[in-house]
Amino acid sequence: GTGADNNLYINQAIVFIEDAIQYRSINHRVDSKSLWLYRWYYSRTCQWILSLTITIILALAFVEKPSSLTITSDVRYRLPAWNPPCGLTESIELLCFLVFMVDVSVKSYLIGWEEFWKNKWLMAYILTLIVSLTDWIVSLSFFCTENVRIRRILRPFFLLQNSSMMKKTLKSINSTLPEMASVVLLLAVHLSLFTMFAMLLFARTKDDQQDKEWVGYFRNLPDSLTSLLVLLTTANNPDVMLPAYSKNRAYSVFFILFTVLGNLFLMNLLTAIIYNQFRGYLLKSVQSSLFRRRLGIRAAFEVLSSLKETPANAQQSYVSIGALLQVLQKVEMDSRCKQAIMRSLKMCSCDQLSAAQFQKLFEELDKDAIKQHPPSPQYRSHFLQKMQFAFGHPYFGYLGNVVALANIVSICVVLVMDADKQPSERDDFFLGAINCFFILYYLLEMLLKILAMGLKRYLSYPSNRFDGLLTVILLILEIATFAVYGFPHPGWRPEFMGLLSLWDMVRLVNMLIVFRFLRIIPNMKFMALVVTTLLDLVKNLRAFAGILVVVFYAFAITGIMLFKGAVVPLGNTRKKCDFVALLGHFEAEIIYCLLYLPFVNLVCRWAKIYFVAWWLISSVIWVNLFIALLLENFIHKWDRRCHREPLSDIEYQRTVELMFRDVLEEPTEEELMEKLHQHPHLQLCR
Repeated sequence: GTGADNNLYINQAIVFIEDAIQYRSINHRVDSKSLWLYRWYYSRTCQWILSLTITIILALAFVEKPSSLTITSDVRYRLPAWNPPCGLTESIELLCFLVFMVDVSVKSYLIGWEEFWKNKWLMAYILTLIVSLTDWIVSLSFFCTENVRIRRILRPFFLLQNSSMMKKTLKSINSTLPEMASVVLLLAVHLSLFTMFAMLLFARTKDDQQDKEWVGYFRNLPDSLTSLLVLLTTANNPDVMLPAYSKNRAYSVFFILFTVLGNLFLMNLLTAIIYNQFRGYLLKSVQSSLFRRRLGIRAAFEVLSSLKETPANAQQSYVSIGALLQVLQKVEMDSRCKQAIMRSLKMCSCDQLSAAQFQKLFEELDKDAIKQHPPSPQYRSHFLQKMQFAFGHPYFGYLGNVVALANIVSICVVLVMDADKQPSERDDFFLGAINCFFILYYLLEMLLKILAMGLKRYLSYPSNRFDGLLTVILLILEIATFAVYGFPHPGWRPEFMGLLSLWDMVRLVNMLIVFRFLRIIPNMKFMALVVTTLLDLVKNLRAFAGILVVVFYAFAITGIMLFKGAVVPLGNTRKKCDFVALLGHFEAEIIYCLLYLPFVNLVCRWAKIYFVAWWLISSVIWVNLFIALLLENFIHKWDRRCHREPLSDIEYQRTVELMFRDVLEEPTEEELMEKLHQHPHLQLCR
């Protein structure tokens, strides 16, 4: 019936607009039951459950044998780690697999059979689940005694496939690899040629005393390659040069040439190429996201124009404002955008919207999120108005910065004076008295600022929240110190009482005071620009952090399986290579064993391939990608700072998509309509 059709069109429009907001593809089923399932799947609860499941399955590696649940990682001192009984972690793993099976089943159903065969990620998802379940069955068959668990290496895939931005980032990295390969090949040629020169230059002679360079670093081809590769990272600089340099100063020319060509030219050339190429591919990725948003909005317009109450027009389609308001009430979107769109609709004089007007309304989604601070209170008293003017003036903030600097200097002076004193000789009176004075000033400053600005306006500034929170914590610590140890006086060295000694309390207060000094950042424009750039990277580049976690996790698990029992130190040394620890720590221990323990198993020679791969992916490729994005973000903010006057009461918050908004091209109507007509499940009336 007409009513059922109208409800279907309304629900389709709601889902298409939510797809546009989240940059999702609209190529999914659009019947009533599928739309309900689709909205349920992308609800906050379902996505939270899925994210929690991914977190749990990744965290299992810290508990499974070999367990990392020890205070210290040093095998000389740590107690035997608790290893869970067979079946405990496997049961948790099975529950996670069941959630993933539901996830892939719902995704496959919603996009349809035809789209499923085009989606390589979904096919890889199913294959990963099949391999993981097979490996899980094998583990239980062997009562958890098997050494190799393939499913542990595959776990990061679940994190990877759950993020569309991570997929786009990975695709961009993959597209950048050919250009990077040319420089990496040039780097390999550079390394190989200098290795041959080194083997000829530092060849073995009859005098063993003169062969220290040959014995230590250039005995054979693998050792020579390893020595120069490590020199390329500057990790063994200048140790690798010293034996030859002590023999003849002229040998330093070889090492200087190698370092200058490798580090200053080739490595920086690699950074420049990655910046240039990756920015282009990331721009293409963001351009496709913009197309998805425009396509979702246009799809919503097309289905709303099919409503029965909408007057038919042979020339052009229209959408009634009432229908759009009905849709907006049910759409899950940012309240700021929804209110702005509704305000625009109320100001509109017409009853119907064309496609261009409809699209323009939703351009609010592309705008910067603007945060405007509340107004200051209006005082009637002339005295309070003068106080408000005085303590709300920027110069009062500058005075607070000067006082904070004086506090830091006084702490430094006392620490320098007491540096060589024994704990029994130290008098905490000076630090206690200084802290008491400055903390009282900080409290007074906070209260006067609240009086001048009002509580809401004061708390609307992040710098004030930071300053106020630390001031309250310092005040609480100071009151606790006085309550336990009394007021400062000459010879203030009471016995230990409570949870912390007096010296520990004073140190904690001083560390917070030093940390509070960061309040000066908003008052220094260039420093504030750098800090906001870093904060934007933390907020917006979660996809890169996710891929970094994937790389670390995969290499950590691979290292645990490959090197279990492979490296055994000989002799009386108590050092032992521990491949149990995850992430950064395990890498440091393996490299130590590889490069600095002379008595290692022959297997460690093959381990160099593993570490070269790790160095290339993490240090060369990934660090340069991060530098490229840092530069892009910083340059973009610098350009905006040069072209826009800063407004004290307005803050602009940008996302990765908005970074490139000025250079993106709007899709044409023909492109949008052509894509809509190719929709596998949506039949348009025109």
